Amino acid sequence: MRRTLASIGAALLVAGLLTSTTTAPAAGAPPSPVAAAAKALQQHGPAVQAATGDAFAAGRSVVDADGGGHVRFTRTHRGLAVRGGDVVVHTAPGGAFESATSGLAAPLAVPTVTPAVPAADAAATARKAFAGQITSTGTPTLLIDATTGPGRLAWETVVRGMTLDKQTPSVLHVVTDAGSGTVIEAWDEIETVLGTGNTFYAGTVPLDTTFTTSYAMIDPSHGNNRTCTMNHGTSACITFTDADNIWGNGTLADQATVGADAHFTAAVTYDYFKNVHGRAGITGSGAGIVSRVHYGSNFNNAFWDGTQITYGDGIGNAKPFTSLDVGGHEIGHGYTNALVALTYTGESGGINEASSDIWGTAVEFTAAAPGDPGDYLIGEEIDMLGTGEPVRYMFDPALDGVAHSCWSPATAGAGNHAAAGVGDHFFFDLAEGTGFTPYGYSPVCGTAAPVIGIGRAKAEKIWYRALNLYFVSNTTYAGARVGTLAATADLYGRCSAEYRTVHAAWNAVNVLADDPCAAPATGSMLWLRADAGVATSGGLVTNWLDQSGTAHHASQAVAALQPTLVAGVVNGKPVVRFGGAQSLNLTTVNPTRFTVFVVGKNSRTASTPPGAILGGIGANPNNQLRWENPTQSGVLGTGNGIPLTVTTVGSTGAFHALSVRYDGATLRVYRDGVLKSSTAVVSTGPWLLNNIGSYLATNYLLGDVAEILVYPSALTEGNRSTTNNYLRLKYALP
Repeated sequence: MRRTLASIGAALLVAGLLTSTTTAPAAGAPPSPVAAAAKALQQHGPAVQAATGDAFAAGRSVVDADGGGHVRFTRTHRGLAVRGGDVVVHTAPGGAFESATSGLAAPLAVPTVTPAVPAADAAATARKAFAGQITSTGTPTLLIDATTGPGRLAWETVVRGMTLDKQTPSVLHVVTDAGSGTVIEAWDEIETVLGTGNTFYAGTVPLDTTFTTSYAMIDPSHGNNRTCTMNHGTSACITFTDADNIWGNGTLADQATVGADAHFTAAVTYDYFKNVHGRAGITGSGAGIVSRVHYGSNFNNAFWDGTQITYGDGIGNAKPFTSLDVGGHEIGHGYTNALVALTYTGESGGINEASSDIWGTAVEFTAAAPGDPGDYLIGEEIDMLGTGEPVRYMFDPALDGVAHSCWSPATAGAGNHAAAGVGDHFFFDLAEGTGFTPYGYSPVCGTAAPVIGIGRAKAEKIWYRALNLYFVSNTTYAGARVGTLAATADLYGRCSAEYRTVHAAWNAVNVLADDPCAAPATGSMLWLRADAGVATSGGLVTNWLDQSGTAHHASQAVAALQPTLVAGVVNGKPVVRFGGAQSLNLTTVNPTRFTVFVVGKNSRTASTPPGAILGGIGANPNNQLRWENPTQSGVLGTGNGIPLTVTTVGSTGAFHALSVRYDGATLRVYRDGVLKSSTAVVSTGPWLLNNIGSYLATNYLLGDVAEILVYPSALTEGNRSTTNNYLRLKYALP
């Protein structure tokens, strides 16, 4: 069925939300994950960059143990499929909207859905892009390409055939601009590994087979995985059979030797995904795969074609591609594509290949085969170029001379296997750490800090969950960073040790971002946060508890003088709002040297009177930190020799971090970390403060305060910057 949803002026159509057997939930029961996600999509269109004419069709959904949901939606725009427009909607337990993952940076802006280039011309362009022998050309499909930019009308044409070696099948997708006719991008559905095979065995291993009149390489324990030989041809494949259930003799003289490698790899891969990630087979239905060996003659590769894995026997038919990591890599393409159909170009193509390297490595470690122990080398048993070197080094991918160990703007255009290096290197650093490891030396990129790994098992779970729930078709490495952090938060908690390590591991490969778990410098004597320790009565603040551990609490017993706690004001965080006649009594702080941070805004538009953020009451001297007027701040210490120091800081009517640092000789004032004034000042004693929002019942504050930090010292530049960064990230300040 199809439901019509309206959100922020955009008509969102969500298809497939219910089947004919779906019944409405019982009264009081939480909505189904798909229904909850559909409602969330209706109410939060901007979160997925929804535009007028967009429609969304629900697909696969995942429900967490706590009831949280994750539902994938495909997008159409004005009736056309949107490539790169898929989204994942995440709902909290109970069905409330939590967040959404979308590959679009802005709503689609496609001026017309009428192509200027005819379909026949698009098909001709696609045929020209094919290198090899064409067997068929599909009818071009009109769509919206939104893998980059605001979206454009395009044709997608599928050309089938054999590549130039006349052995490797090719299913080439060519996307052309429907306005200009130029090729936007092309990718081959047949995914191959950059490697060669050899005759190396995993050793003596158990194989699950079936018996009728003889034994057959059909595995009933792993979804009826089947292994067959192509006898160096490219069409028919004959299932291996045997009289005594002993397969192969350790040499290439017996074709079943290579068949045993492939059969074992298929079983271990099936077990790995089922036992570690809870996915029974590529489709999740428990079905196995077909493994085809002895493909072609001198075929120096292996490939997954969407339904089965095919292994060549390498150069001189002497080096089969049936090693555990190569097989796990190729079958891994099937699992990855079943979770998220990553575009096979640019950085998403690199992430696709990196995913397979990760799965191939995981399979190799899981197998614990005596002849092929786990490592972080891809295809070390094969010798594709005749040099005896591995195909890729996950601990330092650049060792192969091609792959990128560190992200750069050139990564997207480097080719899928070279771009995979960034993902490989990240995963290694996350699992094993940087520097000297038992597997090889892993360098950091630039000036990144060293990383201590969290272990392969946790790293695998994080990558799988990110693929499954947070990556979309055109995810870049920056998006992968966001997705893996989200997955880690789900599994181990936000800002857990694992979460911080994911952040550090991405920095180590030059996929940089600010620390999402930034914290202020330690050693404060006052730390008031509107999001912690605030007690209210009828919405009015009665007590504001100091979070520094020094018990400098604030309170107000008189209701008429109590400010208001207001939720969701600045970056979703609350503020304490002073209306021009309210204040809080503060347990006295009296630093001689000090650094003060205040996040808030001045709501007074008149030039006078000033609004005291921190001040004094009773017999305290005239000491204040205040907003002097709509563009200036003021610092005053009548009782300790600090003259009124007025600084132009820019509009105080917008949320900002105002900070003051005094080291005994110089008073410095900052806005959002930027120095605004520096004044020579010699104080005569401590700066006494015991009130928030006024000075001696005058200079009342009209404005909002989200956070206050006072340190009894002049912080070092590093600690000042750390604290400012914490506030900047928390409140989305400039």
